[in-house]
Order: sequence, then C-alpha cells, then structure tokens
Amino acid sequence: MTSTFTNPQRSQMSLWIQAARTFSFPASVVPILVGIMWTLSSYHGKIYWELTPLILIAGVLFHAGTNLLNDYYDYKKGVDREETYGSSRIIIEGLLSPEAVFKGGLLMFAIGFALGLVLVYYHGFEILILGLIGLLGGMLYTGFNVSYKYFALGDLGVFVMFGPLMVLGTVAGLTGNFDYNTFFVSIPIGLLTIAILNANNIRDIIFDKQAKINTMATVMGLKASVIEYKFLIFGAFSSVLIMVIVGFLSPWTLLVFISLKPAIDNIKYVSKADVNNPELIKIGDVRTAQHNLMFGLLYTVGILLGAII
Repeated sequence: MTSTFTNPQRSQMSLWIQAARTFSFPASVVPILVGIMWTLSSYHGKIYWELTPLILIAGVLFHAGTNLLNDYYDYKKGVDREETYGSSRIIIEGLLSPEAVFKGGLLMFAIGFALGLVLVYYHGFEILILGLIGLLGGMLYTGFNVSYKYFALGDLGVFVMFGPLMVLGTVAGLTGNFDYNTFFVSIPIGLLTIAILNANNIRDIIFDKQAKINTMATVMGLKASVIEYKFLIFGAFSSVLIMVIVGFLSPWTLLVFISLKPAIDNIKYVSKADVNNPELIKIGDVRTAQHNLMFGLLYTVGILLGAII
C-alpha cells in the first residue's frame, strides 16, 4: 500500500486514523452497545458474550471501510476538492494516494467480513445475510457505479445500516435469535445518525450542486433541510419518551434527556446555515456525532439500569 507524505513527521498510524475519520465511529459503536444492552435486558437464553469484541471490531471495520471508499470515490468524482469541507482531506492534501485509500477500504471490509464468518459458524447462514447487506450497503454508498448517496438515498441507507441492521445484527450475533423488537429500540439511534449526515449535507449544498450530485439537502433545499435536522434530533428524544409511555422501554432510558441541552445548542448552530457561507456550520457533523455518542451512552446505561434495578 503506497502513500505520499507532505509531512514526514507524521506516522502512518496517524494518517490512517485521519483517513478512517475516527470521530464518526460513535455512529457504529453506539448501536452495537444498544444491541448488547438490549440482549442483556430482554434475552433469557444462552448468550455468547465471548463474541462481543468480534462484533464490535467488525462493525467498526465496516464503518472505516465505508469512510475510506467514500473518500476515494468522492475525490475521483470531484465531490471533494480543495475548497470543500467533506471527507478526511487525506487525499486532497496528498497525505495518502487515492489508490492506497481505496485498497485500505477494501481491506477493512475484507477483515470485517472474515470476522463475521465466525458468527456464521456459531449461528448459521441467516447471519451471513445480515453481513452481506451491511457489506453491500457500505461499499455501494458512494462506490462501484451504484453510489446511492448521490441519488438522495443516503439518509435512508444510513438509517438502515446504523440503526436496525446494526442493533439486530448485534443481538443475533450474541444469541443466534432474530429479535425484531430491536427495530423500535434502534429508532432514536438511527435518527441521530441521519442527523450527522444531514448536518454534513446542509453544509455541502453548494459544493454538491457544483459536483452535480443529489443529496436530500440539495433536493429539499436549505430551509427544509434545517427543519429535517430539527425533526431528527427531537424525533430521537420523542421516540424514547413514547416507548417509555407505552411500557416498551424502562423509564431509566429517559436519562437521554440529560443530553437535551447540547442537542438544542447543535440545532441553533446548524440553523445558522447559509448556502453561500458553509464555514458557518463547518463542524456541524462533528458536533452532531459528539451528541450522538453522549445520547447513545445515556441510552445504553438506561437500558442496563432498567434490566438490573
């Protein structure tokens, strides 16, 4: 795997950490944690706890692979340029070659998929179907002439992959049981993950239009996209509240409301968006990812406390 350095003092490790966009990893770690806690609280059969590290590592590797291929294809298709804010900027700044990033993405997917085969060995080929959906969802996000993100389908794909699919996959990987109640459990996490993408796409409306690609933000326009962001954030809190009211979740999950203040701060921040001045919300996606982590940890703690108290 070859690379091009503009700063000889930086290590290979630091370059790949930047390329993988580790700040976004809460989006894959949180649904796995939710799946683990839901298993602990609701499943009464045999649980294969020894598979937990494998599930976590495989999920993060799939996420890293998606980010790397996204960087490669966005660069090749002119979506990411010197003046844009998206991507890790690892290719744009000449820190790693496009070919190295592409091969790195494929390697992440290959290792993650190989680890997933251990789950297939434990539980059978139904798990393989989930793995293949995750693999294709990540690889085709912006790549291989499918690029469903560029056809305004990114929000839906992100919700499925980082919401129901990851939570269901975690529970199935730990138990061999397909608990479809996990769809409801995953809703708030899926909504907040879309919010990360939504903040990114709002900022990049002008650049995506120049690149002639469609995201939900370019299709809906700035005003409607900011409304969508608010809906996603408040929808996450509201869905937890509704599930507590109907008795589906423990009242302890209302701990997520501790994160309401930073969520409102993020809404105010993203609401400042100006199509012609993307600098105003330059780190909207990072801030939303940080809130996603805070909300997700409170959510998992709430599910855990509901199980043991």
